Amino acid sequence: MIAIAGAKGGCGKTTTALGLAQAIGRAGNPTIAVDADRHLPNLHVAAHVDREPTVDRVGADGTATDFAQQVPDHSGVAVLPAPKAGEAMQTQLRTLSTETADIVLDCPSGTRSDLADPLSVADAVVVVTTTTDESLTAAAKTIDIARRLDATVVGTVLTKCDTVPTRYDDRIDAPILATIPDVEQPLETASACTAFDGLASALASQGYLSSTMPVDSPPDRRLETGIDALDRALGGGLPTGSVVAYRADAASQSELLLYELTSARRTLFLTTERSVDGVLRTIESTRADVGRPTVRSVSDGDSLEEVTQLIEAFPDESNVVIDSMDLLEYSETAPYVEFLNRLDEHMCETNSLAFLHCLKGQNEPDNRTRTEHCADAVFDLRTDCSGAELENHLSIPKLRCGGQPTEAIKLEFTDGVGIDTSRDIA
Repeated sequence: MIAIAGAKGGCGKTTTALGLAQAIGRAGNPTIAVDADRHLPNLHVAAHVDREPTVDRVGADGTATDFAQQVPDHSGVAVLPAPKAGEAMQTQLRTLSTETADIVLDCPSGTRSDLADPLSVADAVVVVTTTTDESLTAAAKTIDIARRLDATVVGTVLTKCDTVPTRYDDRIDAPILATIPDVEQPLETASACTAFDGLASALASQGYLSSTMPVDSPPDRRLETGIDALDRALGGGLPTGSVVAYRADAASQSELLLYELTSARRTLFLTTERSVDGVLRTIESTRADVGRPTVRSVSDGDSLEEVTQLIEAFPDESNVVIDSMDLLEYSETAPYVEFLNRLDEHMCETNSLAFLHCLKGQNEPDNRTRTEHCADAVFDLRTDCSGAELENHLSIPKLRCGGQPTEAIKLEFTDGVGIDTSRDIA
């Protein structure tokens, strides 16, 4: 049972509920969309069905299937309107859990007490919002209410947009499941219907829809980086096996991001320039949330083979950090490309992540372009010292799995890596 919630009226909540129900129906699963808004019921209007019978008939009089009305032109998709204002419906909503059809609940708008009825019985909650300031703030309140009720918020849907807004991360602590384009008839337009199909597939892949619900292709399993601001921008983390080229100025605080990566899981930290003791001292003294990495120094000799052996001896599902890549990138091109390919294969085989710290400068190694070409993702940290305050902007120009943020993330390096909300990104 999926609850579709959204505190801001007009955010597209009812359209999303019906669009999801129709997408599930297109995939071959019987689905019932239930209006849980007793004060402003309009699901029946959007679905072009009668106002009665309502969900209050479910229970003693029969099942939801007995009373739900078929949505015109959508086989297997039916609607149950909300009861009259003032009538309790939690008992009826709990009864819906016994239905063989998938259930989509259209929750009330706002933060009234009757929002607790659908949120408390649903298996998962999807929060709908537009990209406006007011709607994003309202969505954050909805997420907070749901979590206070111990409801599982699986993600958000952004309506009336094609891309993620710059300041989305500032308020919403939940991954984006779908973006619905701003079209006049979202329930009939192909681009919007495709987006609803993607939402249904995402929910099915996470086990929130019937086991018979087909999934076009299983999503990449993602690993959190350990940096909340970055994980939200990446929709939950990086796909397992990813190799990241992390570009940054030598005079920046880019190492702080590397140190905080160690908090997520076991980490092999390879230093090519600093001593092991120096790295450990810095990690231990930082005020950020860090782990206890295995730190090893790489010599100037046969560095490519040495690094390969160290990485391949480390356990599965780990992080590998190489700080910095210059020593390796000055190797001969052919063996360096072979090293990158072995690294990529090993990360995939072991479900691990690799972060390659690439220092920017006037005389970058010739193999830098090969590092970035091999990488599944490129993070670029730009540090601006020209103004009254130091600013750090992290952009992600490359992300092979798709869905990379279209705008730079403004970061603050203090006690840890976080979103800087002092002012908008220029």
